[in-house]
Amino acid sequence: MASMAAAYGVRADGGKGVGARGSCLWAAMVDGRRGCWLRAALRCEERSRRTLGAALLAVVLALSVVSPPAKAAPIRLLILGDSLTAGYGLPHADGFEVQLQQALHAHGYDVSIIDGAVSGDTSAGGRARLDWVLADGADAAIVELGANDGLRGLDPSAMEANLRAILDTLAAKHIPTLFTGMYAPPNLGPDYERAYRAVFDRLGQRPGLLYDPFFLQGVAEVPGLIQPDGLHPNAEGVRREVARLLPLVEKLLQEARPA
Repeated sequence: MASMAAAYGVRADGGKGVGARGSCLWAAMVDGRRGCWLRAALRCEERSRRTLGAALLAVVLALSVVSPPAKAAPIRLLILGDSLTAGYGLPHADGFEVQLQQALHAHGYDVSIIDGAVSGDTSAGGRARLDWVLADGADAAIVELGANDGLRGLDPSAMEANLRAILDTLAAKHIPTLFTGMYAPPNLGPDYERAYRAVFDRLGQRPGLLYDPFFLQGVAEVPGLIQPDGLHPNAEGVRREVARLLPLVEKLLQEARPA
């Protein structure tokens, strides 16, 4: 009994104390517990490091993923015109605006047409409604007006003032513009023809303006491309117009949204 008491550090007289061997055993037990605690703490720290590392790796991977670029909005192309661009006498699908949009799509351009063409419209009418058709903005514009001014024999100087005001408004809004010209009917006399034609040629020289001298070039003089009224192109005539103007319109769109 004495030896057992001595082994556990208990004095034979009943008092408690720590003997040499008992001291070693308690120390071993304490060291053992400390070792277990340290090992547990190290394992916990290691798990924490692994968890943190995984979280950091996930963040890095998430940040490194390149999101696909947002699709650009269609180019908004205003066509401010009269019956020649409104598709007078034709099914909707054969009109100038639809055929032009289809041709541009076939060449890789995503274009939204702003329909500003009204049959019978004059340069004054186009000027009067320009702000309205531009209410939602435009990226580029085609101006095809003046044919009805000539058919009605209206004053070329008034037509010039209207067309100039239209072009000024578009320029002030930094909208690249393709301006198309026209010839007066020959029955109005040579003086009127010259004054009328000079309006387009003068305005066509404006800096930064794309100019097409005659909208019906290659169509007006070919009977098989004109409707029975002798004025408006048929579906094939419109197709020819679109094919001829397409390079200029592509240049216009490139100015509107450079690559």
